[in-house]
Amino acid sequence: MTPTLAVMGDLLEDVVVWLHEPLAVGTDCSGEIHRTRGGSAANVAAAAATLGAGMVAVRFLGCVGPDAAGDALVAELVGRGVDVRVQRRGTSGAVVILVDSSGERTMIPNRMASGLLERVDDDWLDEVDLFHVPAYGFCAEPVGTTAIDALRRVRAAGGVTSIDASSVGMLESWGRDRIIALLADLAPDHLLANADEAEFLRLLDQPGWAARTTLVVKRGAAATLVIVPGDEPVEVPVSPVPEALDSTGAGDAFAAGYLTALLQGNTPEAAAAAGNVAGGLALSGPGAL
Repeated sequence: MTPTLAVMGDLLEDVVVWLHEPLAVGTDCSGEIHRTRGGSAANVAAAAATLGAGMVAVRFLGCVGPDAAGDALVAELVGRGVDVRVQRRGTSGAVVILVDSSGERTMIPNRMASGLLERVDDDWLDEVDLFHVPAYGFCAEPVGTTAIDALRRVRAAGGVTSIDASSVGMLESWGRDRIIALLADLAPDHLLANADEAEFLRLLDQPGWAARTTLVVKRGAAATLVIVPGDEPVEVPVSPVPEALDSTGAGDAFAAGYLTALLQGNTPEAAAAAGNVAGGLALSGPGAL
């Protein structure tokens, strides 16, 4: 039977601004604007549906507004082969993303309806083999309580769980000790973080992770670090990228590559290699598409 990946979290509009010159406060700046479907969880689901086509079923769980923007966001994700299950309330959210000449991005999110997801029906979690939640999903209510509840329900039903640390800025606002305590309590089977997030959360110094959680630390162009409980750390090389135009969604693409590879029976090390390739592909165009 085809394994199922479910992802819970944001489904938003991305307004991606490619700056052609440094941002100058109080005047005009040269650049170009791209409007795309975004949201960390939706990005993972869309990329996973492409990477795992025919081999992995992908389900997205979230909330959008009962508005034209919500209709368009859902339709775009459905068009990519994702089983989309959303509640409809509030107003659909958006993120403004400023991308500089090096490809680095700065995000200004307004998640709005994405934070309004309430407890999901049991059938939304039926037959889920791997359940993934970006930590953005913990930073508002009621979606935070909903995500924690869903992770526990999937675990109780025998499914595998995964969390992405998502963003240092978001983690800082949420509180280091608070998120560390939550991660220790949830004990996800897989925890993904970039180097800055891992340092902020002191993940390499948390002895509790060794007991259950496979830790994957993305380090940009440097090798990805994979620590499987009970094994020695392994470094997985990253192939050079000719030109990094836009880093938006690269971490989400990595997650999609990693998770779909796991569901196809690969080791975490091999899954990280697949994630590295997917993350590199995401650097070549505007936004996470």
